[in-house]
Amino acid sequence: MSPAATSDPLVDRFLHHLALERRLSPRTIDAYRRDLNDFQQWHQEHAPLDWLRLKQVSIRSYAAQRHQQGLSAKSLQRRLAALRSFYRYLNREGLSTQNPAIGVRAPRVRRKLPTTLDVDQLAQLLELPGDSPLDLRDQAMMELLYSSGLRLAELVAMDLQSLDAQDAMVEVTGKGSKTRRLPVGRKALEALERWLLVRPQLAKSEETALFVSQRGTRLSPRSVQSRLALRAREQGAAQHVHPHLLRHSFASHLLESSGDLRAVQELLGHADISTTQIYTHLDFQHLAQVYDQAHPRARKKK
Repeated sequence: MSPAATSDPLVDRFLHHLALERRLSPRTIDAYRRDLNDFQQWHQEHAPLDWLRLKQVSIRSYAAQRHQQGLSAKSLQRRLAALRSFYRYLNREGLSTQNPAIGVRAPRVRRKLPTTLDVDQLAQLLELPGDSPLDLRDQAMMELLYSSGLRLAELVAMDLQSLDAQDAMVEVTGKGSKTRRLPVGRKALEALERWLLVRPQLAKSEETALFVSQRGTRLSPRSVQSRLALRAREQGAAQHVHPHLLRHSFASHLLESSGDLRAVQELLGHADISTTQIYTHLDFQHLAQVYDQAHPRARKKK
């Protein structure tokens, strides 16, 4: 068995804590496991690893060597974050008094601005034709994604009881199993009401999912992605449309019109406001474009 695959009691306890106490998803826990195993493998190629006596210089050497080997800054940041989280757990359990990963920094990641659609493009995209059950389902999905800024996983996990049509609200479960209530816009609510009228034509009697497939069962994330891409092509969209594009557009448009970063953070379900701040760059980018096009002293000579 390779060092990367060797079970480690401390790591196993940490992963158990992530699953039961922090209620992280299996996919996230697997990512933590891979990141910690990678460090274990690297260290054991040089010397036996004792987590409780590990020095910061070892983590610095690991980061430098992995970066030289071509590991991206983003991946390296994630692995260092996994080490810091692991040691915070060890500190909390009284197993260690140090956190050697603190102070070790990966190269800065150049943040790429998310792509968005402008309001006119969204309006055209959401004017879907047709009145078949599948047409009405797709209309409701797309309206809801944009109306409430949902993640794809949040949309497919919704049940019938998640929608409160009377108060125009939906309840979703986001990352870390955290729930939040979100407003639903008038257009989305109307689309949802039309869908709910025909939903029994597709859904199996025992199915609780809000959105179902032709087989009558809960719609899969992959199906939502493919339906959005298909609908966008039918509407003549000039770019690839995916669920997160609607979420990005929701955040950008809301921030542009309200200027309330904290409210947008709450609506998106971001734990850290720095994640939401990326949309302020989009807003400034838009303002700069308007300035360049409209201000008499900014127009470029032809």
